[in-house]
Amino acid sequence: MRIGVISDTHVSHIAELPRQLVDTLRQMDMIIHLGDFTSPQLVEDLRRLGRFRGVRGNMDLPFLWLMLPEMDILEVGSKKIGLIHGWGAPTGLEDRVRERFDKMDAILYGHSHVPKSEVKDGTLLFNPGSATGVFPAPYKSYGILTIDEDIEAEIVRLE
Repeated sequence: MRIGVISDTHVSHIAELPRQLVDTLRQMDMIIHLGDFTSPQLVEDLRRLGRFRGVRGNMDLPFLWLMLPEMDILEVGSKKIGLIHGWGAPTGLEDRVRERFDKMDAILYGHSHVPKSEVKDGTLLFNPGSATGVFPAPYKSYGILTIDEDIEAEIVRLE
């Protein structure tokens, strides 16, 4: 299974996302958005684009809090994947999100806008960065997870 992972888009609808990203998401088996949509229209656009899972972010308004959970657990084959946006200062973010889950193969999070892919104590910690390059993102980026017997994670930099 191939999963397109985005976060921290801070846009109202899919037309505001980079075209290359939208074309890639159409080809994925699933799309995950890790919060800070800012508009329910983007949630609906992504649902129409493909199989979708998402969690709300700290910048999402209350009507999005009614549409999306704070955190979620996705099971793909034998793999358990935690989804959460994150909160607070960038320092210690990975530790805070890890504390919210028990025994995950991967934890996907956003909030910092900084892409990161790292395995700690057997758990993949994966932040796709900001697909729209919102500060303090060093560049526009998204992620692709390929899941079969293992989980392969890739950060894709957008031009």
